Amino acid sequence: MAFIVTPWASVRLLKKDSEKSGESEAKEGWATRIYRRVMTPLIEKAFPRWTFLFTVVILLMAAVGMVVSGLVKVKMLPFDNKSEFQVIVDMPEWATLEQTAGAAMEMAEALATVNEVTDYQVYVGTAGPFNFNGLVRHYYLRRGPNVADIQVNLVEKGARRLQSHDIAKRVRPILDAIALRHQARIKVAEVPPGPPVLSTLVAEVYGPDYDRQRELAAKIMKIFEQTPGVVDVDWFMEDDQPRYDLEIDRETAALHGISVSDVAGNLELALSGRQVGLLHQPAEREDVPILVRLPMGERADVKRLEAIKLKAADGRLIPLSSLVRARMTVPDRSIYHKNLMPVVYVIGDVAGEKESPVYAILEMRKKIDAISLPEGYRITQHTAGLPKTDRRFAIKWDREWHITYEVFRDLGLAFGVVLVLIFVLVVGWFQSFSTPVVIMAAIPFSLIGILPAHWGLGAFFTATSMIGFIAGAGIVVRNSIILVDFIELRLREGMPLDLAVIDAGAVRFRPMMLTAAAVVVGASVILFDPIFQGLALSLMAGEVASLLFSRMTVPILYYLDKRWEFSHGHETAGKKNPPSDR
Repeated sequence: MAFIVTPWASVRLLKKDSEKSGESEAKEGWATRIYRRVMTPLIEKAFPRWTFLFTVVILLMAAVGMVVSGLVKVKMLPFDNKSEFQVIVDMPEWATLEQTAGAAMEMAEALATVNEVTDYQVYVGTAGPFNFNGLVRHYYLRRGPNVADIQVNLVEKGARRLQSHDIAKRVRPILDAIALRHQARIKVAEVPPGPPVLSTLVAEVYGPDYDRQRELAAKIMKIFEQTPGVVDVDWFMEDDQPRYDLEIDRETAALHGISVSDVAGNLELALSGRQVGLLHQPAEREDVPILVRLPMGERADVKRLEAIKLKAADGRLIPLSSLVRARMTVPDRSIYHKNLMPVVYVIGDVAGEKESPVYAILEMRKKIDAISLPEGYRITQHTAGLPKTDRRFAIKWDREWHITYEVFRDLGLAFGVVLVLIFVLVVGWFQSFSTPVVIMAAIPFSLIGILPAHWGLGAFFTATSMIGFIAGAGIVVRNSIILVDFIELRLREGMPLDLAVIDAGAVRFRPMMLTAAAVVVGASVILFDPIFQGLALSLMAGEVASLLFSRMTVPILYYLDKRWEFSHGHETAGKKNPPSDR
C-alpha cells in the first residue's frame, strides 16, 4: 500500500497546476513555522535545551507518581454496564425456610423502590437459573432452607443515567441494613466484564491445623470488615449449630418390650414422614401420595420429640424421654482442599472508597503482618505461587488480584522482549548503538498524556490501557525512526547537523500530526465504552503527548548524541586537508 498503491494514486489523482509548477518550493504552513521558531533556540542554546529536557523528565515522573499516589488506580478490567445483577442471601444455618423467605422478600420490596429496577425474581431454598457468575462461584449448586437468590433486572442502558455498578453500590447499604436485622450475609454480585472469579478478593488460608486455620481466617475476615471499601465479606465455613444425638437406652426399651427399630421408625415418621397410601382423585392424572408427618410445631424442638409416646408390650404408653437420652453435639464442618492441602477461603468485594483490589490488599497486608502467632513467625503472604508446604501458616491472595498480577506481569515481559527486538533491528539498520536509545527514549513520553487523561476522566488504568500504551509505543517508535532517518538524509545532502535536526522535524511535523489526528479520531468511537475506554485513552492521549514531546525530544537527543561526532570529524578533516594559504 505505502510503496505501490499510494504513489500510483498520487500520480493519477493529484493534478499539479502547470502555472505553479515552476515555483522552487512550497510555502510552509503555520504549524511548521511554529515548530521552527520553538526548536531553533532549543538546539542553538544550552539553557533552554536542558530546561526543556528537565521539564519533560519532571512531567514524566509526575505522571508516573499518579499511579503511586493512587490518583490513577490500577485494575484488571473496569466495571461493566449490564442490565442485571444478583443478590445472594446466606442466612444462619439454623434459619428456617420461612425466615429466609421473609428476609429475601423484604430485600426484594426495598429493591422495588429503586427507579432503575424493572422487575425481580426471588428464589428461596434453591438457586436461580444458571448464569455467567455460576461458572466459577457455583451459585447454581446452592440448596437449603437458609439460602436465597434475588435476580434483579434493570432498564436498558440508554434509558438510565447510572451504570449498573453505581446502582449496585447505591442499593448495597439498604440491603446490608436488612441483612443485619436478620443476621444474614449478602453479596451484590454483578456480571463480571471478563472471566468470572470466585470473588474479587479471596484470601486462602493454609496451615498445619484446620481449627487454627479457622481461627486465623476469622481474624482475617475481621480485617476485611474493618478495611474501608471492602464489602460483602464472607467465608467458606459453616457456623456452629446444635445437633442432638438421641441414644436409645436398650435395657429400658427391652423391659417395656419396645425394640430399637420401633423407636427409630417412630422418630422417622415424626420428622421425615412416611407415605401410607394413595389418594385417587378423578380430576387428577396421577394418584396423590398420602404423607403422614407431625406438623412443624410438634417436631421443631427436641423436647416435643421426647414427648412422643410409644406403645409398650403391656399396652401402656411410654414417653420417648424414658427410652432415649438427648446429647447435644456440634456437627462436622466442611473441609476444603486445594492442591491436596486443607484451605479456608475468606472472600470479599470492593466498592466505594477502594474499587480496585490492589489497594485494598496492600492495606490489608500490613494488618495481617501484624498478627502474632504463638510459633513466633509471621504469616507468609503469597501473590503468584502457592505455599510449598502446609506446615506453616500462610495466605495466598487469589482470584482477581492474581489475574491482575499475571496479566500486567506478562504484558510487561512481552513489552520488554519487543523493546529488545526493536533495539536489535534499529542497531542493524543505523549501524549505531546510541541511535536506537535516542529513538526508543520517546516511548515513555506517551505516559505524560495517558495517565493524566485517566485521572481526568476518573478511569482505571486497566489491561486494555496497557495494550493501548504498547500499541502507541509502536507508533512512537515508527515516527522516531522516520524522523532520525530524515535527519541522516539531510546530513548526507551536506546540511549542518543543527539545521538538519530542525529541518527534519519541521518537514515531518505535519505528517506526524495527521497520524496523531487519525489515531485520535479512530479511537474516539470506543472512548465511552466501559471496557475499552482505557484502550481509547491510551491511544488518544498517548499519541497527542508523544506528538508534542517526542517530536521535540528526539531531535534534541539526536543532536546531543551526534554533535561531538560531527565536531570531531570536522577537526580531523581540517588537519588532513589544511587550507592552501597556511
